[in-house]
Amino acid sequence: VQLQASGGGSVQAGGSVRLSCVASGSFSRSAMGWFRQAPGKEREFVAVVSASGGSTKYADSVKGRATISRDSPKSPVYLQVNSLNSDDTALYFCAARDYPHTAVDASLFDYWGQGTQVTVSS
Repeated sequence: VQLQASGGGSVQAGGSVRLSCVASGSFSRSAMGWFRQAPGKEREFVAVVSASGGSTKYADSVKGRATISRDSPKSPVYLQVNSLNSDDTALYFCAARDYPHTAVDASLFDYWGQGTQVTVSS
């Protein structure tokens, strides 16, 4: 069981990034989330989508700027973040939990990807 995150890179402030998380193994019954960790800071919740894709939650820091999506329970999970600023610079991780419902606490996620770096420059 592995999660592979991709799509990060260097982006200018005001720009957008679309991150992808591809899962090997069966995650059709898993809620999927994105977390991020900036240098010197703790890992923080960004967004989560339920197994069905019908329910989502966002951190206040990205609400209105981010969209998490999955076309089907077996499809990749995407995170689009617009209007990027320096506070969005971080290593972004995708994660999955063994339950279909959303959660925002990292301790409730059972599987983690390796992370993809997003660097926002002004």
